[in-house]
Amino acid sequence: MSLTLPAIALISGLILLVWSADRFIAGAAATARYAGMPPLLIGMVVIGFGTSAPEMVVSAISAIEGNPGLALGNAYGSNIANIALILGLTALISPITIKSSVLRKELPILFGVTLLGSALLFDLYLSRTDAWILLFVFLVIMGWTIWLGFKHRQDSLGSSVDDMLTEHPMTRSAALIWLLVGMTLLIVSSRILVWGAVEIARGFGVSDLIIGLTVVAIGTSLPELASSLVAIRKGEHDLAIGNVIGSNLFNTLAVVGIAGTISPLAIDREVLYRDCLLMGLLTLSLFLLRVGPDGQKRISRLGGLFLLTIYLGYSGYLISKVFGIF
Repeated sequence: MSLTLPAIALISGLILLVWSADRFIAGAAATARYAGMPPLLIGMVVIGFGTSAPEMVVSAISAIEGNPGLALGNAYGSNIANIALILGLTALISPITIKSSVLRKELPILFGVTLLGSALLFDLYLSRTDAWILLFVFLVIMGWTIWLGFKHRQDSLGSSVDDMLTEHPMTRSAALIWLLVGMTLLIVSSRILVWGAVEIARGFGVSDLIIGLTVVAIGTSLPELASSLVAIRKGEHDLAIGNVIGSNLFNTLAVVGIAGTISPLAIDREVLYRDCLLMGLLTLSLFLLRVGPDGQKRISRLGGLFLLTIYLGYSGYLISKVFGIF
């Protein structure tokens, strides 16, 4: 079978996925604001869920259609891309200063969640029990997040979200329409994307895990990249790193959890010792932020270059496996 049609499906699916995710996030955030949700909570929950919606839908469809490796690769590949590619590129453009006290509290939780996800895969099998544990932890963290959102209404992340929503007003009816249209197109584009990715993987004779870790992961991470670059351009640093932290929490717990409840899967040893290890080390690196003269923690341009270099090396290694170099 020619790979022309699958390649077209993969590219068109990614384009439609990114556009529909943007519309879904805008509609969901505006709808939440009309419902009276605090800006901080919108930033932590609604936008975090929205930027992870592509990974969630793609992984669920992959698991339903019998390609759980693509689901797992998409989730973990997106986490690696979020930190190494997105934060690396963003910090290279403009050093990222973290002011939000809420985000500083979420960083240790993200590291703990990353360790939990890796520990559950230590037997090289993601069972339904493992998946339900991830979903339970996800619900607990969401409950804690909602409590924080109502308690810390004046947090700098909330101010950034409020400014963003004020700059891009949307009527109540338009918000609901884009919410529904965005979600519908997310599902349609994800089905197209998954089919194209699986066919390409078969054509090259590689696992769908590798395709998920590379092309699909980068594609589903584009909403985070776009929103982070826009946030940095406007000086909203907390929103940029908040997108990444929130997305990684959703990916590790909800995305993998949903895929695992649908279709348990055996894990390749490389996933644990290559992908999970790198994901954990990258998450740990967020604690090693340089303290500037003003006492604020930030990711410097040098740190951004370091993260970006790691991602390029990791991606190069995975691509070399596709062509049988290693």
